[in-house]
Amino acid sequence: MKRLCVLFFSTLFLSACSLDENAADLYKKETPLEAEIILPEQFSNADQEAITVHLTQGGESVDNPDFIHFQIWKQDGSIDYGMEEAENLGDGTFALSKPFDQDGLYYIQVHASSAGSMIVPTKQFIVGELSESDLEALNNGVKKEGHTGGAHH
Repeated sequence: MKRLCVLFFSTLFLSACSLDENAADLYKKETPLEAEIILPEQFSNADQEAITVHLTQGGESVDNPDFIHFQIWKQDGSIDYGMEEAENLGDGTFALSKPFDQDGLYYIQVHASSAGSMIVPTKQFIVGELSESDLEALNNGVKKEGHTGGAHH
């Protein structure tokens, strides 16, 4: 009889601890922010070139993000524009124009946040001809000595 009581109470106790199938619905679900970095087909040494980014979240254009900054630097460290606020062109599109009067390997990093989601995508691009150090960096996957790809200090 004692064993039957222990079995009964054990079963009762364990059934009370079962998982709620809808428990995941109780937690906040983040809708990820996405950025498409759009580069000119070719960079001209004579003009300023616009780099644009289209932000979306949940399939919709993000017109008013919490923030969006661009950071552009040259692989060899000779050019570093630092972080600058992007210009809002409307319909989720943001732009920054810079002169690219030196050939080489460049990187753009977008820092953006909207509705609790923050992203920091990086894209490389080439202006003109690559130097030996640029080719070496491409082969080794180097962004720039000392540049980690995180927030710029």
